[in-house]
Amino acid sequence: MSLSHSKWECKYHVVFIPKCRRKVLYGNVRRHLGEAFRKLAEQKECRIEEGHLLADHVHMMISIPPKHSVSSVVGFFKGKSAIHLARVCGEQKQNYAGQSFWAWGYFVSTVARDEVTIRDYIRNQEQEDKPIDQLIM
Repeated sequence: MSLSHSKWECKYHVVFIPKCRRKVLYGNVRRHLGEAFRKLAEQKECRIEEGHLLADHVHMMISIPPKHSVSSVVGFFKGKSAIHLARVCGEQKQNYAGQSFWAWGYFVSTVARDEVTIRDYIRNQEQEDKPIDQLIM
């Protein structure tokens, strides 16, 4: 990637969850979030390289220009997507209270030589979680 005076490749694996790890990221919410994250990434000159919304967490590999910090981009994503969900899904009887949709914090790691491994992990996360979910139920 490039900006006006620099070439860069800064990719991060980011994971964050809804408050109380509620299993709410399916159906209508999932459809709205995917599109919202793509638009938010464009606003910050970022690109979502890979992403997957599971019932209780979000995985994404995202390219972030060096002029933005990871924390500011993730905070922007979480804040703006929560407001978007409150607007679009707020009339439903579920508890989408804007700023309180996402839990505090997130996981982030840099993606370097392990890009293929991390892409596979994100793509296959749902299949890996199914046996665990079945044990819990």
